[in-house]
Amino acid sequence: MKTARKIVASCLLTALLSAVFLLCVCLGSVAVPLGDTLSLLDGAMEGREAPEGMYSAIVLSLRVPRVLCAGLMGAALSLCGAAMQGLLRNPLADGSTLGVSSGAALGAALSIVLGFSIPGLPLAGAAGMAMVFAFGSLAAILALSYGMDRSLATHTLILIGVIFSMLVSSLLSLLITFSGEKLRTITYWTMGSLSGKSYEQAGLLAGALLLFGGALLCQSRELNAFSVGEDNALHVGVPVRRVKLTVMAASSALIGVCVAIGGSIAFVGLVIPHVMRLIVGPDHRRLLPLSLFAGAVFLMLADLAARWVLSPLELPVGVVTSLIGAVFFLFIFYRSRKEGRV
Repeated sequence: MKTARKIVASCLLTALLSAVFLLCVCLGSVAVPLGDTLSLLDGAMEGREAPEGMYSAIVLSLRVPRVLCAGLMGAALSLCGAAMQGLLRNPLADGSTLGVSSGAALGAALSIVLGFSIPGLPLAGAAGMAMVFAFGSLAAILALSYGMDRSLATHTLILIGVIFSMLVSSLLSLLITFSGEKLRTITYWTMGSLSGKSYEQAGLLAGALLLFGGALLCQSRELNAFSVGEDNALHVGVPVRRVKLTVMAASSALIGVCVAIGGSIAFVGLVIPHVMRLIVGPDHRRLLPLSLFAGAVFLMLADLAARWVLSPLELPVGVVTSLIGAVFFLFIFYRSRKEGRV
């Protein structure tokens, strides 16, 4: 019976994801009929040469890689947020509120300004720097928070994260001052943008999600044990240090890759896991995969809103997610204070 329910749920989620993907590919400043979109996608999957025409260029060259990147990035950020909230046992933890995304942004911006790249792997330079800075930022924030409050209380983590983000923001401003002709690229990129994404970037995101996201999904049972405290988790046989290192390293790596490709897209990892926790409960065996699916749907729709609501003008997708996330952040913080968790 449980197996049948899982199969039905998986089919429904896949159908929803596919429907949202097609919606986002069809709609935009130029609407593409669903029949033409399906025909072009079918031809591309079968390896047929794409017919000449405006629709072909719009769908296959512009929208499909962009929507793929949006879905993969939303899935990755949401999964990281759910895992970090479970590890730290507070609903306000995610890459943006803890300053990890800011650190990754600093690393990627530094690589852009310095022109750092790895021969033969042009995308790996910014991604590598972002991953290193993301992990270093999380380690520094946790160390500072632990030095101030050994219980790692939510308000301490958030306070240190805000202070760290302010420091990084000033360093980013300094980089922008000396960026010269790269000023526009860095400025727009720091607001979060999925414009002009490629299949290579989608492939890098898919590989990172498969590797690091798979590592996070494998920690679902251990994260359930963390919900009753680290001491209790240790007593039931959970290797606490290994789990902590795995979750922090995998989350930092995924956030780093996402920031390197799409810039600073805030609050996805805060909003989606919290909503999913309200719907399915705190069991990470269900929460993590559902957060992954919901994050993909959310960021695809947010990106659609960014390029469609004010068409032909395009908003940075980070602006859309920040508008939604800021309101939700206040709601979560108020609710946590009321329940005495913050």
